[in-house]
Amino acid sequence: MKTLKQVKIGETVKVVKLHGAGAVKRRIMDMGITKGVSVYVRKVAPLGDPVEVTVRGYELSLRKDDADMIEVE
Repeated sequence: MKTLKQVKIGETVKVVKLHGAGAVKRRIMDMGITKGVSVYVRKVAPLGDPVEVTVRGYELSLRKDDADMIEVE
């Protein structure tokens, strides 16, 4: 299992599954990250938090903890 947190800069991956429950999972889905969507990793901050990604044509910043809940391939 690979998570969005482990993806290198410049890679494009596809979301397989969202982990977590309740409000956190709903918030991630509301940002446009759903099963089957492509995610391109643009930048990672020097200390690894946050991760900047492109999803559905717009830029989005995610915390490491949130990125760790997103399973990708």
